[in-house]
Amino acid sequence: MREVKEYFIRRILLIPPTLLGITLLVFIIMRAVPGGPMHEDLKKLMGQGENKGVRSREQSGFNLKPDMLVKLAGDYDRDKSNTRHYLEWLGVMPRDVSKSAALFENNSYDAEVNIPGSTATVKVTRKDDGTASITGLNGTSTDGWKVRIQSPQDQLKIWKKWVPGAIGMPADTTYRAEIYQSRFAGLLQGKLGKSMRYQDPVSLMIRERMPISLFYGIVTLILVYGVCLPLGIIKTIKHRTWFDNASSIIVFAGYAVPSYALGSLLIVYVCAKGFFPMGGFISENFGDLSLWGQIKDLFNHAAMPLICYLVGSFAMMTMMVKNSLMEHLAADYVRTAVAKGVSFKNAVFRHALRNSLIPIATTVGGNVSILVAGSMLIEKIFDINGFGLLQFNALLERDEPIIMGTLTIAALLMLIGNVISDVAVAIVDPKISFK
Repeated sequence: MREVKEYFIRRILLIPPTLLGITLLVFIIMRAVPGGPMHEDLKKLMGQGENKGVRSREQSGFNLKPDMLVKLAGDYDRDKSNTRHYLEWLGVMPRDVSKSAALFENNSYDAEVNIPGSTATVKVTRKDDGTASITGLNGTSTDGWKVRIQSPQDQLKIWKKWVPGAIGMPADTTYRAEIYQSRFAGLLQGKLGKSMRYQDPVSLMIRERMPISLFYGIVTLILVYGVCLPLGIIKTIKHRTWFDNASSIIVFAGYAVPSYALGSLLIVYVCAKGFFPMGGFISENFGDLSLWGQIKDLFNHAAMPLICYLVGSFAMMTMMVKNSLMEHLAADYVRTAVAKGVSFKNAVFRHALRNSLIPIATTVGGNVSILVAGSMLIEKIFDINGFGLLQFNALLERDEPIIMGTLTIAALLMLIGNVISDVAVAIVDPKISFK
């Protein structure tokens, strides 16, 4: 018992560093891959349309200025080093939660900056040593506000990073004052940031969509295990009979068709003809229906997506149960039990079945992530606004906060699922050693 406890404690303690490694790797990949929302916005500012090359500022018709580029970099978390931004996302370092900026006109030492979300302003006075002071105007409070000064050299670094070398930074670049409020608002504080596109908290967007994916995940899990376990046992008992052959043809035919392809066929040949809704989770008038009407409406919307969820899982789980059970029925201990007078039925259910469930137990944890994460393509095809569709759209739009948020949850569920699989295996087979 002590060995088992120590084993699971070690597994649980390995979850945080493993999750840290996964998120860090994905963060690095996203930053290294070219393109993305900032590149698209920068192209618009530089007058570059699709399939157009780099043009000079005079040719572009747009006057791209350093302060515009610095603001754009700040909006997309590109104004600091990647290491700093990752630590801010993690919650180890404070991140800017509100900020505003203004230029020092004609290299003046004073600049007035508007406070975000209000008409109040503050005065920023810069000093020759690079520091600055902040003073409220007309009684404006400066509590919680800090200031940073961005010199022309600081802006030049960002300019060289994002603007092609053929376009030089304007010579009349002046100092820039930026006031900001910062706090620890990362993963360790339960904050996942805000969506770049929708400006909504990522955690809220996930919570709103999680119940939908949970519904499909739980129903799928119940149907898969509730149908495939008995079906696999019956196929074993009736091996090589017409029932075994017919059921194998059906399950493998379903397995051969990708779920997203089947979904497209169901949309065209079933839903488009009015037998079931074309998509969505519930109807618009769902709240006005009676209890029975709501149940019926939910079933009508869920029927086709559930078929797509189940077709692949049915074949894999059914054949896994059958093959594992047949392997144990051929073992010496089962043949010995039958030779001593134990009926074939008792040999199956009392001796072979429990050992046959070990491979099935290893799949329990893997289904936990599927339980919540759902399927991107199925939710996309049937326009189900769940967790999977949220991930799909975030990938297309390169919405990094949503990608990192959904990835963190999916990775955490996968790691917890692995521990659950070990627990399930230990329950099914007490002889398992955890040394």
